[in-house]
Amino acid sequence: MSTVLITGATSGLGRYVAFELVRSGHVVLAHGRDRDRTERLVEELRAEGEAAGFVADLASLTQVRELGAQVAEAHPELDVLVNNAGVGSGDPGSGREVSADGHELRLAVNYLAPVVLTRALLPVLRRNAPARIVNVGSAGQEPLDFADPELTRGYSGVAAYCRSKFALAAHTFALAEESAGTGVAVNVLHPATYMDTSMVRAAGIEPWNTVADGAPGVLALATRD
Repeated sequence: MSTVLITGATSGLGRYVAFELVRSGHVVLAHGRDRDRTERLVEELRAEGEAAGFVADLASLTQVRELGAQVAEAHPELDVLVNNAGVGSGDPGSGREVSADGHELRLAVNYLAPVVLTRALLPVLRRNAPARIVNVGSAGQEPLDFADPELTRGYSGVAAYCRSKFALAAHTFALAEESAGTGVAVNVLHPATYMDTSMVRAAGIEPWNTVADGAPGVLALATRD
């Protein structure tokens, strides 16, 4: 069985996957931004199996690095990383937001944070090969404008989200090539279109799928015997 770190595990797809994995006998390391919600989730998970919680705001790269160090120290047996946490397009008409480090928020959380966390944990995953990295992406993608990667002009939350997911997919392909022969499999996936999650509802979109409909693709990639 695996030891799996899931970012953004306190709601939506992350929460669903956390329960499916812990019920299957895997050790679930559940990340959340809010301490109370994370602690409540871990308490629920422990009624089903083995779990631990980690708290960090992925909009702060300092906290992302600290998260990686904490997980590596507490669970050197880690062999699966699921980069699930993300920020959606936001309320319709909402303005540009920035992270604690001054980056456009969606670029920071959806792209920079998983890259930094993955780099922090890559030595651990390689030591525990065969291991897996699963990046939860989206079919909604738009190429980055390298003249304005932070989207300081003509801002759109939808464009920011799609560009961040494009960047994550590109990173995944590059890392998969880099990781060839190391025993670490790297994948990016689109779990479902417009799942019934708070992220989708906040964008004013009528959900098309339940969370359960989208989960099997993640579970197939995130587990190993």
